[in-house]
Amino acid sequence: MKKTFLFLSIIVFSLAFTQKPKPTLYIIGDSTVKNGSGKGSDGQWGWGSLIHEHFDTTRIHIENHAIGGRSSRTFLTEGRWERILKNLKKGDFVMMQFGHNDGGAINDTTRARGTIKGTGEETQEIDNLLTKKHEIVHSYGWYMRKYIAETKEKGATPIVFSPVPRNVWKEGKIPRDQYGKWAAESAQTTGAFFVDLNELVSVKYELSNEAKLKADFFPIDHTHTNYAGAKLNAATVVEGVKTLKKCKIKKYLVQNK
Repeated sequence: MKKTFLFLSIIVFSLAFTQKPKPTLYIIGDSTVKNGSGKGSDGQWGWGSLIHEHFDTTRIHIENHAIGGRSSRTFLTEGRWERILKNLKKGDFVMMQFGHNDGGAINDTTRARGTIKGTGEETQEIDNLLTKKHEIVHSYGWYMRKYIAETKEKGATPIVFSPVPRNVWKEGKIPRDQYGKWAAESAQTTGAFFVDLNELVSVKYELSNEAKLKADFFPIDHTHTNYAGAKLNAATVVEGVKTLKKCKIKKYLVQNK
């Protein structure tokens, strides 16, 4: 009896050390993905703070590294992506959504976060007035392709999202974001998975109107949602993910959601 127990204990102990570690889902983006601390202290929420509700977190680990005010450029230049890359491993996933802040100034003394519009290879060489560093600024698409390529190099899976829409209307419709088009191009040229979150959410918003959306989802400004808005956006993220053929992240979703 003792020998049997010892034998079983050795097997259990061995299995514990041979099991593969859980994959990690890393999320990168701006304040529409994670606002402030990510706990809604200011009444504003990003969709990344609620995405865990849709995943079996006993099987996949989730880290939301999105941070307010960042563009595809400054998330990189501040070293935030490099810290993720150090831990990124085969079997992991990276969800990325940038664009809301990429249209800002390329070089100024306050934010200096803008990127060159489009997906081309053109560059702009600057002496950054904010960081006091020399910098070569690239296009939005260039930065997105860099995230995608380096994710793939680690054996992880990149999933690109177009930016969630703002509560901005024109002639009864929400204009589609140009960064959504460029996000799609970046994903297509690199073979990354893509979810047109801008389109999917806009369609839902357009069932309402600007005034009602402000009351229901955007009580503070036209960009940042409250909890209810973030909950809708997170659910839409998952709806989009479910349509991705051969994307292995789907097997970690909570099926009854």
